[in-house]
Amino acid sequence: MAGSREPPEGMENFVVGLIGMGDMGRMYAEKLSEAGWSVEAAVIDNVIAAYGPSTKMGAIVGGQTSCKSPEIAAFEKHLPSDVDIVSCHSLHGPTVDPKNQPLVLIQHRASDASLRKVETVLSCLKSKVVHLSAKEHDRITADTQAVTHAAFLSMGKAWHANRQFPWTMSRYVGGIENVKVNLMLRIYSQKWHVYAGLAILNPEAREQVAQYARSVTDLYKLMLVGDLEGLRKRMFAARDKVFGTEAWGGKSGSGGGGGGGPLIEPSVLSSFALGKPDDADAQPRANNHLSLLAMVDCWAELGIVPYDHMLCSTPLFRLRLGVTEYLFRNQALLDEALVTAVEDKTYRSDDLEFTFAARAWAECVSLGHFETWKTRFETTQQFFEPRFAEAKVVGDQMMKKVFESSKP
Repeated sequence: MAGSREPPEGMENFVVGLIGMGDMGRMYAEKLSEAGWSVEAAVIDNVIAAYGPSTKMGAIVGGQTSCKSPEIAAFEKHLPSDVDIVSCHSLHGPTVDPKNQPLVLIQHRASDASLRKVETVLSCLKSKVVHLSAKEHDRITADTQAVTHAAFLSMGKAWHANRQFPWTMSRYVGGIENVKVNLMLRIYSQKWHVYAGLAILNPEAREQVAQYARSVTDLYKLMLVGDLEGLRKRMFAARDKVFGTEAWGGKSGSGGGGGGGPLIEPSVLSSFALGKPDDADAQPRANNHLSLLAMVDCWAELGIVPYDHMLCSTPLFRLRLGVTEYLFRNQALLDEALVTAVEDKTYRSDDLEFTFAARAWAECVSLGHFETWKTRFETTQQFFEPRFAEAKVVGDQMMKKVFESSKP
């Protein structure tokens, strides 16, 4: 261990090796190096199959992928039996400060002593450690990311298909719209494989993406036939199942939202926008928020209560859940969205493209087509790329404000 910091007793000659230098690999290398650990890095393909069998006796091996099932299977297949397996996953992106963010540790095949060594090495991240099994990790990761990713990926595709830059249009500026636009841009500014791996390789996520597409389609059909009563009945039932009836002032329900305080204060939602729309004098229009309605409908259909996994939630998930909660905890706002969905055809073409996009992402996932995913992602990424830098600045400020407002 290099540097001025003294290693714990028994770890004086402990060396950390990193294989893979993507954005997260670089973040880990930087943090571990700052802490004084000796770090080796390499970028290779099929790394576990190629290098696993030659791993030295007594080593501790782990991965930092977002989907643990294939990672653990590869470790078991290629690593010698005398090698310990302790995997990890930082539940945040590479540009987010890891301090106080969730860090999952998976003691899959390792002694307690090996786990302690991994905890010591990663303590430099100053993250909140959560101990899970690989199966628990994949279930929670799917529950907290799959549906929300599908929603914002589909938003971007829909706006791209209509050649729209939503921040230039009055109907997509203000309140909830600010968060939706910023989150969409933040997702598309990342590497394509970050979201492809989670959706395609995680069986739990695959089913959730498929259900999200079904929810979008079903709700859009109710809008087309003008069935306001049917739409209300379905969405109120979904609201009560996910958030609980106390969320809107009724009696207690099964949902985890309960009657507690909101994840996002209303003032935060209106604080951040990417400039003024071209028709700046026009009054903002009511939106049906099909993407958010379908998110809650999907959770309800699958029996998912997102609050169950807040300890392992990513910063972006808390922001996505917060804006969805904001809509569903406000009876007047939710009813306005449902009436708009049926009676106002302003968004009808946007919603059609959104439905196409959600179904296309689901098909891509069900077929396991990484190359198709990459092409779909990168074409839309190129369309929005000129605004990524500004969106990152605004998005970082928004998340910081959200964290500050949510502190006890």
